[in-house]
Amino acid sequence: MGYHPFAVALEHLTFSATLFAQFVHTLSTILFFEIAGVPLILVWLVTAAIATTLRFGFINLRGLGHAIAILRGQYDSAEASAVGQVNHFQALATAISATVGLGNIAGVAIALRLGGPGAMFWMTLASFFGMSLKFVECTLGQTYRQVQDDEIADVRVVGGPMYYLSAGLAEQNLPTLGRWLAAMFALCCVGGALGGAGMFQVSQSYGAIQQVMNVPRWLYGGLLMVFVGWVTLGGASRVGRVAARLVPTMCAVYGAACVWVIATHVGQVPGVVSEIVHQAFIPQAAAGGFLGVMMQGFRRAAFSNEAGVGSSAIAHAATRNPEPVREGLVAMLEPIIDTGIVCNLTALVILLTGVLEDSALADLGGSQLTSAAFGSVIGWFPLVLAGAVLCFAFSTMVSWGYYGERAWAYLFGMQRVLLYRLLFLGAIFVGAIATPAAVVDFSDAMFLAMALFNIAGIYLLSGRVKQDLRSYWVRLRAGDFEGVETAAATTGDAQASTL
Repeated sequence: MGYHPFAVALEHLTFSATLFAQFVHTLSTILFFEIAGVPLILVWLVTAAIATTLRFGFINLRGLGHAIAILRGQYDSAEASAVGQVNHFQALATAISATVGLGNIAGVAIALRLGGPGAMFWMTLASFFGMSLKFVECTLGQTYRQVQDDEIADVRVVGGPMYYLSAGLAEQNLPTLGRWLAAMFALCCVGGALGGAGMFQVSQSYGAIQQVMNVPRWLYGGLLMVFVGWVTLGGASRVGRVAARLVPTMCAVYGAACVWVIATHVGQVPGVVSEIVHQAFIPQAAAGGFLGVMMQGFRRAAFSNEAGVGSSAIAHAATRNPEPVREGLVAMLEPIIDTGIVCNLTALVILLTGVLEDSALADLGGSQLTSAAFGSVIGWFPLVLAGAVLCFAFSTMVSWGYYGERAWAYLFGMQRVLLYRLLFLGAIFVGAIATPAAVVDFSDAMFLAMALFNIAGIYLLSGRVKQDLRSYWVRLRAGDFEGVETAAATTGDAQASTL
């Protein structure tokens, strides 16, 4: 007598779940394998950030003024007719909306609790080196982007690591390696979007909302699913427009509250800054010693601004811009905003208010500790902070929903994008009502694995970016770019002379 169809299906499902769990465990073992107490993935990210900074002659310093000039619109007249769907600011806002999130609120508190004040020094330093990594990957994203004429969705210009890994390595006679790296990156990107951006973000943000408002899980998940669906179904243009409005607003509100708290403790600021620097090099033993403090800072910075993960290159590839190097310079500003400013403001609020030393608050989670810090000065702000957490989570879901869609389209074509969108929206609802540990672990592993494949390609393709950067500065000095002010040309002349 044969098996009942339901029993056969259940058996296959159980077998698949076992394989899935084994795959997640194996991948996590590789990613978090420790070398002298330091996880392999962290060594991979930090080494790449330092290497690109040195290879490109500290472009994160030399190109900073020019990057700000680009963002201010100094070159808009030259780019008005360029192919693309969003402008520089919208692409930057989309990328920042994917990185500025719960890590800036909860992650900083965790870093301070585990590594002490000195962790902020190393977090800031890591973000400085991460700027160069962002420059390279987003320049490559523009260099190898593709223009498509597709009526299925509002997508005409596509790009990102999956495109520059395949096309760029094919130019170097490594087509098989390029296709393999691109496919693996895209698979991991889809997994990270469904789990990390879909399930995890809605689950974590619900915890903050529940503290100030009793909303049923199913209703919260349903509402987020509707709003995220409205934005993501509108394609890259709508994602860019929403991000361009939401990101500055939420950063301004959060930043203003941080400045207010800091202002009320302004006399303590020099002492706290001094303590951060002191503890970075002479930490307390409880914080894990010098190496432990440094690793906490590097770890949080790497996971905060996503330098090396390659996700930002997907957003910047859709920019109206004829110069890839120019887009890389704009992208370079992301770690400054995400880690250098937002994370440091959060750290100052926590350290100045003294909640870190309050034993009564020792059992609070990261976001709860940050909320308590604000609440000690602004009694009503925890309610606003809950709203900020919601906005941060929403913007992350919107941007990563778009990233996952681009990766899905690369693998399966635009004809099957609707299936991905339904899966992504379903993941949001599921994340609100349940938090399956295996799925969360899987999404985290996928997110970090993206950096493995992306950085491998960056090492092989950095020579192309080096040549393009040298050519860009020479042409800027010669005044080849329309709408360039004299000051910018002078800046470019000085920078070109250093190459």
